[in-house]
Amino acid sequence: MNFRLPHMPERPAQPRENGLTMVMDKGLSLREAEDLCDISAPYCDLLKLGFGTSIITNRLHEKIRLYKSAGLKPYFGGTLFEAFAVRDMFDDYRRFLDEYEMEVVEVSDGVMELDHDLKCKYISNLSKDYTVLSEVGSKLKGKEISNAKWIAFMQTELQAGSWKVIAEARESGNMGIYNDDGSANFELILDIKKAIDPNVILWEAPLKTQQVWFIKLLGPNVNLGNIATDEIIPLETLRLGLRGDTLLSFLPNKHS
Repeated sequence: MNFRLPHMPERPAQPRENGLTMVMDKGLSLREAEDLCDISAPYCDLLKLGFGTSIITNRLHEKIRLYKSAGLKPYFGGTLFEAFAVRDMFDDYRRFLDEYEMEVVEVSDGVMELDHDLKCKYISNLSKDYTVLSEVGSKLKGKEISNAKWIAFMQTELQAGSWKVIAEARESGNMGIYNDDGSANFELILDIKKAIDPNVILWEAPLKTQQVWFIKLLGPNVNLGNIATDEIIPLETLRLGLRGDTLLSFLPNKHS
């Protein structure tokens, strides 16, 4: 830091288990990725190569090596897993992971119909060789999941071997744990929070209002994901009380 103010929240050192920031790369050039690492690597932990972009990204080997050299954990978006799984090409997917020396993998069923027991088998299989993130929640409008099922799916996926479970929101921030207007599904999130340790959940929060809401609910070291590449530092300022939305959140009572 250029200056250390009193009463700023403590952030865990990297590599960290909580207070994670997951950023979505939707097709950055190698030069843009270099700039991201130069400016934002200390404030970013997981770097998701969004949806199926990895299939068509130029110089993919170089980009992955670049992210790893900056201390980030790159991984392919869950939609890419689904693109292989729906074609019954799981073994090919594993070979693709190994070809690019991936250490983190996401398992999701946001679009395809996937029996949950089979999803857990995929998680268990992959967890023997990779760090697994699994995503709960649908990307399809109108597909409702009860609060009880959200919790049960998260619990069984953690038991199957997931390191963290991702609470779906899409990059638009109006699905899954959010309402159509982007506001938090308060009842669902509180039910999940009561049943599962929030430290093992990565909450997708692409919008600033959602990031602020989660920081105020769960503190500065909440795990947040689907952060835009140009919002990494702005999010860190929210975590540290260096932005108007959280400026007074971490001060002693006499200041707040």
